Amino acid sequence: MERTNHKLMTDGIIWKEILLFSIPLLLGNLFQQLYNTVDSIVVGNYIGSHALAAVGASNPIINLLVGFFMGISTGAGVLISRYFGAKNQEDLTKSVQTSIIVTTLSGIVLTFIGILFTPLILKWVGTPENVMADSILYLQIYFAGILSVMLYNMGSGILRAVGDSKRPLYFLCISSIINIVLDLYFVISLHMGITGVALATLIAQSVSAVLVLYILIRTKESYRFSLKNLHLDMPILKNIIRLGLPSGIQNAIVSFSNVIVQSNINAFGSDAMAGCGSYVKLDGFAIMPIMSFSMAITTFTGQNMGAEKYDRVKEGAKSCLWLSLGVITSISLLLFLFGDHVLKIFSQDEQVLYYGVYMLKVLVPGYIFLSITQILAGVIRGAGVAAVPMYIMVGCWCIFRIIWIVGAMSIYPDIIVVFLGYTLSWILSSIIIFRYYQKGSWLKGNTM
Repeated sequence: MERTNHKLMTDGIIWKEILLFSIPLLLGNLFQQLYNTVDSIVVGNYIGSHALAAVGASNPIINLLVGFFMGISTGAGVLISRYFGAKNQEDLTKSVQTSIIVTTLSGIVLTFIGILFTPLILKWVGTPENVMADSILYLQIYFAGILSVMLYNMGSGILRAVGDSKRPLYFLCISSIINIVLDLYFVISLHMGITGVALATLIAQSVSAVLVLYILIRTKESYRFSLKNLHLDMPILKNIIRLGLPSGIQNAIVSFSNVIVQSNINAFGSDAMAGCGSYVKLDGFAIMPIMSFSMAITTFTGQNMGAEKYDRVKEGAKSCLWLSLGVITSISLLLFLFGDHVLKIFSQDEQVLYYGVYMLKVLVPGYIFLSITQILAGVIRGAGVAAVPMYIMVGCWCIFRIIWIVGAMSIYPDIIVVFLGYTLSWILSSIIIFRYYQKGSWLKGNTM
């Protein structure tokens, strides 16, 4: 029974392997996105637009501090998938042990940093005074449970690296149901306000972390995490850092740019904050297939690079790109047709809806270019070349985006300038990364 939970993708029909592996990832991302979305729906309908703005203002900050570690976990996943594909059980075991230890230590540090500096960061990004208290409360409670978020993501990343994308989905289903039930109970029945929303998320995240750790501890496979034989392997750690640090820096810097973007949105008032925050939730659902395919192709590439099947890697990249483009085109059409109706779930306020629909109309046309960037970046990272996607995304999604907003806002101070910063930067990054992929030099970065 145990052996059916992991899978090598070095053989079989390529598009089918990628699609079957991606579906649980997509469903898992769907349930993960439900965490904050249900929070927003409950907050917007039962607490008010100011509280909704407070939750929306917290998201870029959460992404900033968590993003760096998530890049490190990406490096661990690439390394583990390579060892799994090469059937190197000894180094696979060492990689799992080292990854969990580093995650735990990092999570403890991030908990204290997040709680301590929350008021300062919220003030720095220009959070309005009328939502400041709720924003601080929500964010500090969230950071109290950040270790659970990190352990779940690292643990599920390990399972995905060995071809198991189903059990992380099951755990997210369970935790999402818990989150929804507790949201409704704490807010509607106990009248706990934004405190209840934050506590519901914390409890649900903790459950998912416990479940994934239970699997890693109980399994008999080579990716088992042993509490009795804790060992931090320094050569393995160096490889994890080498592969993960560029992605971590990329995530942190891009998230930092999004904090700056959020500060520009904040300048248009709490209605703009609430409306844009609502669309960001919808945006999270819309781009989930892209992120799922990107995660799948990273694992696929890592395993096949480990097995030295380089032609299969290239075919996998083409198949995954076409799958992603087909799905995101369909989603974009649905958003244009029905997006305004979906946004009413979050708020009935006309001004809030105005900003949400405005953002939708500007961002959706850029999703095709975002898809190209993410899929090719997943291939290149899976091949062990993590620095190049970092340079491209930091250059386009951070430096270019900020220069565009600062320069264009001084000429035409309208919120559409902020929205265009996303679309234009996605177009630019897709052009650059496609040109790099075509050169094929990333295939030479396959040594560990």
